[in-house]
Amino acid sequence: MQPGAGSKIPINIEDEMRVSYLDYAMSVIMGRSLPDVRDGLKPTQRRILYAMFREGLLHNRRYSKCAGVVGEVLKKYHPHGDAAVYDTLVRLAQDWNMRYPLIDGQGNFGSIDGDPPAAYRYTEARMTALAEETLADIDKETVDFSPNFDDTTVEPIVLPTRVPNLLVNGSAGIAVGMATNIPPHNLPELLDALTIFTHTPNAGLSER
Repeated sequence: MQPGAGSKIPINIEDEMRVSYLDYAMSVIMGRSLPDVRDGLKPTQRRILYAMFREGLLHNRRYSKCAGVVGEVLKKYHPHGDAAVYDTLVRLAQDWNMRYPLIDGQGNFGSIDGDPPAAYRYTEARMTALAEETLADIDKETVDFSPNFDDTTVEPIVLPTRVPNLLVNGSAGIAVGMATNIPPHNLPELLDALTIFTHTPNAGLSER
């Protein structure tokens, strides 16, 4: 029997706190702070790159206003604050934060000394060639998609990247009960190491 509109259901406060905190922790871990090991991206970063890809902002096309990119991300994939989306976009374009930037920015994107970027109505951006490799073959059923927040479209759960982005660009993030801090690596040296690893039996395993 369903309780009435004005009825009260007694609950154990300890159980409620435990369930609510676990739900919050999983939301932070999976949906905000930690990258996916498969593409090395956090959800906001993935959504920005996917939105730019769908808008046709490739490395050999013209730049587009960052305000438009932010609006597209908010409209279809990430219904949160515009400042958070723009801050993430800017970081993907800063070569002192990303060893290999995934966004090619035009305009004032801040400085290594801490100067802030210009407002998104002034700056422009497009993807880098490396970023395009993270989305290669995405329309060939290479990854799974899930409905977006309002079920009007779909978004990729992970990008089918050809680039070991998590090791190339590294990542740092603090979630609930766990954190990540992976340094960036040199791409040619990393590819040499991966080639050796994949062609050498028991590569990387210590002898006992």
